[in-house]
Amino acid sequence: MVDVTDAASGLLRDLTERNGPVMFHQSGGCCDGSAPMCYPDGDFLLGDADVHLGDLDIGLARPVPVWMSKSQYEYWSHTHLTIDVVKGRGAGFSLEAPYGVRFLIRSRLLTDEEVVARDR
Repeated sequence: MVDVTDAASGLLRDLTERNGPVMFHQSGGCCDGSAPMCYPDGDFLLGDADVHLGDLDIGLARPVPVWMSKSQYEYWSHTHLTIDVVKGRGAGFSLEAPYGVRFLIRSRLLTDEEVVARDR
C-alpha cells in the first residue's frame, strides 16, 4: 500500500508540469540509500523483477505509478508506505534533485484490515 503527503503531491504536480507524466521506483539501496526515485514515465525500464505498489492520485488526469523491485518488496510487504518530501539534497537521478528537496519514504506496519485487503 502506498500513499503521498500533500507536500509531495504539490511537488509532483510541479514536476509533471515541467516533465510530463512521472513515475516512482523505490530504490534498493544504490546511490541514495533507499529513496523513492522520481523519473519521467518510461525513463526507468521496468521488468518482471518489479512490483507495482499502486498509483498516487495527485489531482491530475493521470495518477503517478509507484514500483519496487520484488526482492525489496519482500522486506516491505508488511508496511504501508507514504511518499513525503523534505528539504535537503537527494539523488542526482531523481527529478526533484535540482530543487533542494528530496523525496523519502515513511512507513508503518499494516493494520490487520489492510493485510486482509492486500491479500484479496
